[in-house]
Amino acid sequence: MEVMDRGAWQERAASHAERIDRYVAPHLARREARVKHPVFDFLFTYYSHRPTQLRRWHPGFGEVLADAPEYADLKGYTTTPSGATVSSSYVVSQRPVLSSLLDLLTATSSRAPHFGCFGLHEWAMVYRLAEDETRHADWPLRLGPAGTDQVVEGHRVACSHFDAYRFFTPPARPLNMLSPGRDDRPAFEQPGCLHAGMDLYKHAFRLSPMISSDLVADCFELAWDIRTLDMRAAPYDLADLGFEPVRIETAEGKAAYVEAQREFAERGAPLRARLIEETTRLLAY
Repeated sequence: MEVMDRGAWQERAASHAERIDRYVAPHLARREARVKHPVFDFLFTYYSHRPTQLRRWHPGFGEVLADAPEYADLKGYTTTPSGATVSSSYVVSQRPVLSSLLDLLTATSSRAPHFGCFGLHEWAMVYRLAEDETRHADWPLRLGPAGTDQVVEGHRVACSHFDAYRFFTPPARPLNMLSPGRDDRPAFEQPGCLHAGMDLYKHAFRLSPMISSDLVADCFELAWDIRTLDMRAAPYDLADLGFEPVRIETAEGKAAYVEAQREFAERGAPLRARLIEETTRLLAY
């Protein structure tokens, strides 16, 4: 156990909060004003990690925060003569989560990335819906309902991520080449998938406070950037929000999407490796 004095850990905590506030502060302002955002709300609603939790810094298991009464009552912590620290009993209690997560992460990282989906999951989520029935009904479909349906019908749909596939409309589900399920994710997830990249954030915050919040923040920033591409390539017209569409219905748009997808897979690989390293370390305790 390494002990951090109060001045040192407060500096780390303040730096982390400042890093996160550039994302969280605008979201909280919009929420107070009851203004929805079709791109970024997802990161605070679909994912269950609250802004206050994301802002709070944790050093991770094995570090002790000296003179830190504000941490004493936080979930997973215990108080020692040296200070507050994540308890060994909490780490042991999380073994089922750690084990299942390690299985998923190692299975995903063992596969070659696939880059041929072109973000059609968002199109399949509105397939054969009227514009006022879509998830983001305040925003029009770039090609209209009929044009959107034609894009889905004119492409090979191959979504490997269950949490995207489960939101397909009923007529779109049979069009998918794969049938990922809730309980067989290790058999399907692959590192080129945008949602698998965004979910690194989910995996990281599920390990909090056992891992450093620096890793959680790294995964969150990757998820933020991936979500931006995800919705730029979606069928919605978000130009008024400043999001230039990636027109995946064209050859140029497909090429741009694949290039960005490759870059995100490269960014995600070391983060996935760090999460594997952390889960392995915690399971070995």
